[in-house]
Amino acid sequence: MDRNNWPESGDFVVCTVKDVTDFGAYTTLEEYDGKEGFIHISEIKAGWVKYVRDHVREGQKIVCKVLNVDSSRRHIDLSLKDVNEHQKRAKIQEWKNEQKAAKWLQFVAEETKTDKDEMQKVSQKLVENFGSQYAAFEEAAMTGVNAFSDIKLKKKIASSIAEVAQNNIKLPFVDIAGYVDLTCNLPEGIEVIRTALEAANKVDDEDDVRIDISYTGAPRYRIKVIAPDYKKAESVLKKSADIAVDTIEELGGKGEFHRHNDAVKA
Repeated sequence: MDRNNWPESGDFVVCTVKDVTDFGAYTTLEEYDGKEGFIHISEIKAGWVKYVRDHVREGQKIVCKVLNVDSSRRHIDLSLKDVNEHQKRAKIQEWKNEQKAAKWLQFVAEETKTDKDEMQKVSQKLVENFGSQYAAFEEAAMTGVNAFSDIKLKKKIASSIAEVAQNNIKLPFVDIAGYVDLTCNLPEGIEVIRTALEAANKVDDEDDVRIDISYTGAPRYRIKVIAPDYKKAESVLKKSADIAVDTIEELGGKGEFHRHNDAVKA
């Protein structure tokens, strides 16, 4: 029933050592329904290996590189020596993240009363569209249900995934602030300023960025930007401030941007 669920040559896989022999080690692949793989003694470590048990032991979790897959014989050749420390850490983290995502999807299934078969289809859609289940949750943590606007998910499932993601994934956001001085002496000046601020709050194509604008004292308004990194935050802050200044000047007022909260000149 799982014959099509096989790794490909060159993939990194998380394995549990099942049996250690004089000529190598048998393992089970954690991400592939417990399929069995074999590490020949020559693939344990660079150089000569006298005792395999000096390098791996039963029950140990290891990361291997797939050398060859023969699904007809249900045989997978693995290498331990071809995995460096960086690749090992990255793969282990990826595996742990997918385990988290699988548990979160179980919670979503319980919350939305979705049966196992339908939830399996949801999981497949997430992998097909985002590359992994965890990547889908990451996207939902940033953009909420909008992450699923291009794929067919029931509204209750999309909402539940977004809620679980935002409650469990802490994204590395930064926040910065700048200030705009906006004045308008026209009779409709207050409305002109409001229009400029509304325009500044609608920076297009920035789904992973939040803009908060607040009044700090005439004629100054604070623009706060929350973004994944400083470069993007600075870019959005400038864009938002420029829109505010341009809009109010087009409508007959004056505007000026300050990166820092310097005292307003008399």
